[in-house]
Amino acid sequence: MELIERLLQELSLVKGEESYDPEFFKEHLAFRFRGNSLEGIRHPHIPNPDSLLNIDKQKEVLFKNTEQLVNGLPANDVLLWGSRGTGKSSLVKSTLSLFADKGLRIVQVYKYDIFNISKLYELLRSRELYFILFFDDLSFEPHDESFKVLKSLLEGDVEERPKNVLVYATSNRRNLMPNLEQEEKFPEESQQERVSLVERFGIRLGFFPFSKKDYLSIIKSLFGDEYGSEVEEEALRWATERGSFSGRVANQFYRDYVGRLGLRV
Repeated sequence: MELIERLLQELSLVKGEESYDPEFFKEHLAFRFRGNSLEGIRHPHIPNPDSLLNIDKQKEVLFKNTEQLVNGLPANDVLLWGSRGTGKSSLVKSTLSLFADKGLRIVQVYKYDIFNISKLYELLRSRELYFILFFDDLSFEPHDESFKVLKSLLEGDVEERPKNVLVYATSNRRNLMPNLEQEEKFPEESQQERVSLVERFGIRLGFFPFSKKDYLSIIKSLFGDEYGSEVEEEALRWATERGSFSGRVANQFYRDYVGRLGLRV
């Protein structure tokens, strides 16, 4: 019997809705969708929203939209696009800190499982919870069939979307696809195809490069009373070497500096 169950799992046969005990959704705040099955995440990364600096407007919009969802009100799918290391993914994950107690759950979905989203819909549709399907660092290459599948499932498929499910996606590309107009025979048609998926997202939030001032404000927040001219000088050198004043670079510097300091103590 165990051999049969293992074979079924390896063949990625979808688990029916009845296979998930209600306690499964109470015990976990976040999940991965893999091979047509949900995997509970025991230790989800839930950033503190107050630690995400220089993106106040984006926070306000995303949190308000999520609040609408968990109150059973109409809400939009969201695309968070823009510069690397500016807090797009962290902002999505931070929604759990505000709304998990109101029934919010996050399901991370990978691009190769886009073809199975309709099965995921059925697993979540009747749950008395609210779900964000989280696509992190999403992008498509030309002629990628999953692009069209996602476009259809977001809006336009014959199946009705579950009212308790939204899609939040992050990407470094504004249109989710590279701009290859110079190499294309019909660039206008290609441009329409590129924006056709993006237009499915009712809310599109841009994240732009941080200035040196923004970067140092994050460094000051991380170091608190320990911040001084030496820390600032090293932090600027660290960012210059990496060619970016992003929040990610600030956190990497913090871990390196505090780690080295710990070795010297």
